[in-house]
Amino acid sequence: MLRKIIEINEDKCTGCGDCVPECHEGALQVIDGKVRLISDLFCDGLGACLGYCPEGALTVIEREAEPYNETKVMDYIVKGGENVIKAHLQHLAEHGEFAFLAEAKAYLTAMEIAIPHYDIRGKEKHACGEQSIIIEKKNGEVNNQHFKSGQSHIIEKGKDEINSQSSCGMESQTIEKKNAGTNSEPARIETELTHWPIQLHLINPAAGHFQNSDLLLAADCCGFSYPNFHTDFLKEKTLAIACPKLDTNKQVYLDKLIAMIDSSNIRSITTLVMQVPCCNGLVKLAQQAVEFANREIPVRVIVIGIDGGILNDIMLN
Repeated sequence: MLRKIIEINEDKCTGCGDCVPECHEGALQVIDGKVRLISDLFCDGLGACLGYCPEGALTVIEREAEPYNETKVMDYIVKGGENVIKAHLQHLAEHGEFAFLAEAKAYLTAMEIAIPHYDIRGKEKHACGEQSIIIEKKNGEVNNQHFKSGQSHIIEKGKDEINSQSSCGMESQTIEKKNAGTNSEPARIETELTHWPIQLHLINPAAGHFQNSDLLLAADCCGFSYPNFHTDFLKEKTLAIACPKLDTNKQVYLDKLIAMIDSSNIRSITTLVMQVPCCNGLVKLAQQAVEFANREIPVRVIVIGIDGGILNDIMLN
């Protein structure tokens, strides 16, 4: 599998930093007067930063992809000195990549290089069982009615506008209830979930329920933020959930999605994300899976606002 990645010509780079804000994954930083690619893991290779370099120091190269190798990355990182090492460790910590962080620290210890201080802002994850479970519907009926994108509250926008400029959950916000003051009891919504597990790290992409299905790839927060998640989005679909910001080892995610497309013959991917910028990583993951797969399938992106409304509903291909 070929993988695209950014390459920096340090002789041409002046350290102006114009490219850094265009790397939404945070893989580029100006350190000691030069732009540095501080983490191969989060460089998507799409080249959003290319047009912002006035010196033409950035190019996209393509090479046969290997499983992410922290040791090889550290071979490059340590050449940049202490500040580059610190930035890389910080980057891994902020994205919850604790396994790679431990490997990087072990590398530094083995090479007798001091480990610089950095902040840990994420939390480690704990896995649970991976046995696939089929969930039978209580009423034994299948409803063929799908969510329709033509509702009046959906705002169509271009591909570059699927995310707002709000922070990724860093600021607390209070959400006013739209139906405050009413005493009516809401009707009970039956589950549309048909299988277990649903976390993308735990699912088996070859499980029978994924065969010829339409996949809903949802960011973790969406199920809590959108009141009618089951009826509007999950009906007639299989489900995989993930957090593009905090989950570890996203290469596994990419491999599983490719396997679903090529081996399980899923018919489509609906990517359901929140309006915060970090959710864009899940959209890019779906796009990369389709790009690397041998089959072409449609990818739909639905963006949920933090108030529970639908902001965008677009087809990417």
